[in-house]
Amino acid sequence: MTSVFFNVSVFIVPLVVLWFFYGMVQRSTNRKALKKMLDAKASGLTEPASLHPAIDPSICLGCGTCVTACPEGEILGLINRKAVLVSPSSCIGHGACQEACPTGAITLVFGTETRGIEIPMLSPQFETTVPGIFIAGELGGMGLIKNAIIQGTQAVNAIKKRTKKTPGGYLDLLIVGAGPAGISAALAAKQSGLNFIVVEQDTVGGTVAHYPRGKIVMTQPAVLPLVGKFQFREASKETLMEFWESAANKIKEKLKTEHRVESVEAIEDGFQVTTNKQSFRTGSVLLAMGRRGTPRKLEVPGEDLPKVIYRLIDPEQYANRRVLVVGGGDSALEAALAIAEQPGTVTTLSYRSPAFTRAKPKNRERVTALGELGKLQVLLNSNVQSIAESQVLIKTEDGVSELPNDDVLVCAGGVLATPFLKKAGINVEEKFGAA
Repeated sequence: MTSVFFNVSVFIVPLVVLWFFYGMVQRSTNRKALKKMLDAKASGLTEPASLHPAIDPSICLGCGTCVTACPEGEILGLINRKAVLVSPSSCIGHGACQEACPTGAITLVFGTETRGIEIPMLSPQFETTVPGIFIAGELGGMGLIKNAIIQGTQAVNAIKKRTKKTPGGYLDLLIVGAGPAGISAALAAKQSGLNFIVVEQDTVGGTVAHYPRGKIVMTQPAVLPLVGKFQFREASKETLMEFWESAANKIKEKLKTEHRVESVEAIEDGFQVTTNKQSFRTGSVLLAMGRRGTPRKLEVPGEDLPKVIYRLIDPEQYANRRVLVVGGGDSALEAALAIAEQPGTVTTLSYRSPAFTRAKPKNRERVTALGELGKLQVLLNSNVQSIAESQVLIKTEDGVSELPNDDVLVCAGGVLATPFLKKAGINVEEKFGAA
């Protein structure tokens, strides 16, 4: 009898020990995920920016493959053995979680039940409700570099099939935007022998060009026409910009920067696209620009001074200068932090609200730390009243004060492209948690 009990215990005891430790790991995982979700709710960071996963708990196994598959890390978590979006505002729609889920419990959707996202209506070939106008990349809701590259190429393939002999003085295709979608589309157009032009209101690189220096960008490999495989999974802003500039060199004779598109109008045999510098006639148009078109301005006296800019390029240029950063999102906080770390710089961060509820906890913590060290002055509940050559007037709870100043960086987001799309006749639909 003793022998039988011993033999059984040899198997049972290790199983009990394993089950005990498994339970401890599960409880720890649950606590961490729950804390992260509660922190996000407390900070008001509960709304995804665009495409994000919706999880069906009835078929979720709680295996955690989606959690580990996400390249951004800690966006999803396991709570009560079910996958949950614990850090919604940090999700950028990679879609790796959906691919990894073994039961199909994850669907990628736009918007939430409380916050809709306006998305242009597109065909499977990325054509809008206006025949001949196509959209690829962020403007269509797909902001990832890999997706933008794929869509830019696929849209041009569809455009090539519809392109007939265009009248004299017409382009086959005009591409708006020189980010990943626009560059890949331009390379595909060149490979296809289309007569095309790319117009860009700023510089090559799209959103990546305006990241702070040294920022690490997560992406996935893709294939660029005439270039080959886009290999990066994790790269600095500088590495990505060097790659995009090299790719853009292959179509540099077709690229026109500092051309801001003002209108797209249907005419006989195609469209007339008017920029701030020139007008073009084209058979097809591909909109490969961002969801936010032009930077949002403060609309205060003196904002037209040369010292006022809307994107941070190189923090080092602000060494030993007095800089005001305006805004409360991650771009504003990251810019202020980068500038404040330069030698001799006096940096002030102004935001109209009482707290940085739209920014990531890590950025908020760093701002607080630099503020306590005296390296960054933070003015909450403040508004810029006017800008002059050597000072800025700012209204705070204590009244209007004069701030000595050499440079102003406005990070107040951008004007949504939706009105521009509607003016061109493109139908837009508002999605509330829909694919």
